[in-house]
Amino acid sequence: MATPQPIPDAFAPQNILLIKLRHHGDMLLTTPVIHALRQRYPQAAIDVLLYKETMPMLQAHPAIRHLHVIDRKWKNEGVVRHLRHEMALVKTLRRCHYDLVINLADQWRSAIVTGLSGAKVRIGFDYKKRRNLLWQKAHTHRVSTERHSQLHTVEQNLVALAPLGIASEGRSVAMHYDASDWQKTQAALAQHQTTSRPYIVIQPTSRWTYKCWEDAKMAELIDALEAADTDIVLTAAPDKKELAMIEHILSLSHNRHAISLAGQLTLPQLASLIDHARLFIGVDSAPMHMAAALNTPCIALFGPTKLTQWRPWGEHNRVIWAGDYAPLPSPDSIDTKTSLRYLSAIPVEDVVNAARSFLHE
Repeated sequence: MATPQPIPDAFAPQNILLIKLRHHGDMLLTTPVIHALRQRYPQAAIDVLLYKETMPMLQAHPAIRHLHVIDRKWKNEGVVRHLRHEMALVKTLRRCHYDLVINLADQWRSAIVTGLSGAKVRIGFDYKKRRNLLWQKAHTHRVSTERHSQLHTVEQNLVALAPLGIASEGRSVAMHYDASDWQKTQAALAQHQTTSRPYIVIQPTSRWTYKCWEDAKMAELIDALEAADTDIVLTAAPDKKELAMIEHILSLSHNRHAISLAGQLTLPQLASLIDHARLFIGVDSAPMHMAAALNTPCIALFGPTKLTQWRPWGEHNRVIWAGDYAPLPSPDSIDTKTSLRYLSAIPVEDVVNAARSFLHE
């Protein structure tokens, strides 16, 4: 890797574009980069390019001026219309006159957009799989990924700021929502509560079944945490499979006061629900990262995913890993479409004890 010209300390960009094309949780974990850029360049406007469906994770962030979106449905409109969308996006980005583009993505599309942005400084990662002329030309500065396997995703993202001389330590994740989101969430809760009561949020579902605990054990947990002064609120995405899982869990539970808001909340509304909860319990998912970002006490149930990269970031978190109870396959060997539930080795008692320790603090 050739050593690029250093970026002068006097470099003061007026317009910055951050690129990340991944899932909802990934977008939340870019917020430490946004905070660091805002602190270093308070005069700059910061925009983000992301997938359309992940907009809710960043739409209320006060440090972001504008969200540019790529709609993954463009590819369903035919080659010609798809290309028109892509060209229109590049034209829009060029009109913004970015001085600095930071590409946190690894897709070819992100490199092409970065290269065509017109920015003087274009930072990306020196991925081994991307060591070719196109990737090199797209970025003026490429940052090593040699230590990525040892770093949390937050830390990986922050490494991209090294050419700017921005330190990566002490950065937190943040999730923002509007006051109206909490008002709508309170209205949803009021349909199930006669009086406003403290509650625990439990998110049993994930888009990937292998990340889920057994339904019967989740029902046992709900029963064990039943209390006269605290409600249990179950949440899930508005997905048929996830909603069916919630329904099955409730059918196994004897706690008739458990509340289901599954599929009823937007992501910012879910954030407001989690923010006001006494405790969050969930599997490896975007809501888990939201709980950590909101500093709500969080118990995260993990199976064969990469703990180092995806554990909840911040304080007040407890990870319960299935690998402490039984052998797990390598994360890279998992068939993501499998129906196996690798978290099944986690005993209910340990999750209940962890929850009670948080509730009695």
